[in-house]
Amino acid sequence: MSARRLVGRRIARGRAEGEVLLSPAPISFFGGVDPETGVVTEPGHPLEGRSVAGKVLVFPTGKGSTVGSYTLYRLARRGLAPTAIVNRSCEAIVAVGAILAGIPCLDGIELEALAGAARVAVEADAPQAALTILEG
Repeated sequence: MSARRLVGRRIARGRAEGEVLLSPAPISFFGGVDPETGVVTEPGHPLEGRSVAGKVLVFPTGKGSTVGSYTLYRLARRGLAPTAIVNRSCEAIVAVGAILAGIPCLDGIELEALAGAARVAVEADAPQAALTILEG
């Protein structure tokens, strides 16, 4: 696959590059991701047992408690946060968490466009953010 650029909306500023960790299901950071390890712990979740640390975490939207914002912040403080977050539709919990934690975040990206993508670059410095598929 040659490099392909997808345009979305900036939620939290920043740039990052990394391996894609794609979930077809929403993620709850409070109770669904262990803040001590960065591992998804929600029973039955497609990413259960996988670490979000250092990955470009791609999922449709967040869910759950507003404490999830603080969980993202805790993950970042421990060096266990995703390197970037990409959503179809970012909601307030993930948006606030990404901003607090300094995690580049964008939305408006169709997950199907990332099927098979292994590595991406996220550029969320301008209001119109972009994601470039580097490998996949």
